[in-house]
Amino acid sequence: MNEGSMRVVRSTVMHVRCPDRLPEAVYRQVLELLSGLSPVVQALPPTAALTELKGALRYHGTDARRLGEVLRIRSISRLAVDLRIGIGPSITVAATASAQIPDPGGVLAVAPDQVADWLGPLPVEALHGIGPRQAAVLRDYGIHCIGLLASVSPATVQRLLGKKAGRLAADRARGIDPRPVVSRALPASASVRHRFDRHVLDGATVRAVLLDLAVHLGLLLRRRGQAAQALTLTLKFAGGTSWEKTRRMAEPSGHDDDLRTVAYQLMDAAGLQRARLTGIALKAEDLLDADRVACQISLDAGRESRLVAEQTMDRIRAKFGPGAIGPAAVAVLRRAS
Repeated sequence: MNEGSMRVVRSTVMHVRCPDRLPEAVYRQVLELLSGLSPVVQALPPTAALTELKGALRYHGTDARRLGEVLRIRSISRLAVDLRIGIGPSITVAATASAQIPDPGGVLAVAPDQVADWLGPLPVEALHGIGPRQAAVLRDYGIHCIGLLASVSPATVQRLLGKKAGRLAADRARGIDPRPVVSRALPASASVRHRFDRHVLDGATVRAVLLDLAVHLGLLLRRRGQAAQALTLTLKFAGGTSWEKTRRMAEPSGHDDDLRTVAYQLMDAAGLQRARLTGIALKAEDLLDADRVACQISLDAGRESRLVAEQTMDRIRAKFGPGAIGPAAVAVLRRAS
């Protein structure tokens, strides 16, 4: 792979990884330290963040590595937290670099003219965005390092990993990553709720309402470019009492299928027996940027078809409104009400 094959967005991106299980209050302080270097900070909770340094370099009159070292020293001295800081000309390069730094921390800066030589020898699973199953498929095909991935035709990678995941993997192995760093504070949780006009006992009605909430929550998350790591169901009963339970997602997701499955599991855990419901709320928690969720290979053709249908329905809703299309059970519920 030669340097001419690498097309890199001319930017200077810092990707910061905090220690696992960092308290949210301390993570917020790390974000404040980043804001002291550059006004363009993108939170990637719970333990990562991005910063665009291009303008900050001119302001501070120094180089990117030096800014990374300053940030690390400030974090250690003020918060007793060591950081792994990767710096590169794109999000992919910076994030890949930060993951190569051993604990407890350090700074690794990759210059634009070093990208090809630095990425090439790394194992294919080291490329930011490549999941374990994708790496296994590539290795089975004989692609064991990023340099080999970059040398394979994009069409071949798409046949191996799927259209979207293959295109992203092929582009990023070549240093093609046009995504900008977008200022984004810690995302709030996303909630949807339904209040019944009268006390409801019918389980089928409750389940249809819950399905409708899951669909609306998924649409909200996808529009915001976020994925949920946990889901909380709250049930309100006649008399003012309530029941609430949280369940972690098997994988972060903003897809209707995954949200519906966990929502139904939570409802089943409630064990309702002739309970008079007055309201339901569904809350997505521990949100993260959807770009951080690896596009894994699925051997479930039905799921793949549903995800394609979901994209189509999102476009219809964007044009005609959120109620223009949806599950049949929800449509029946609306006609009955």
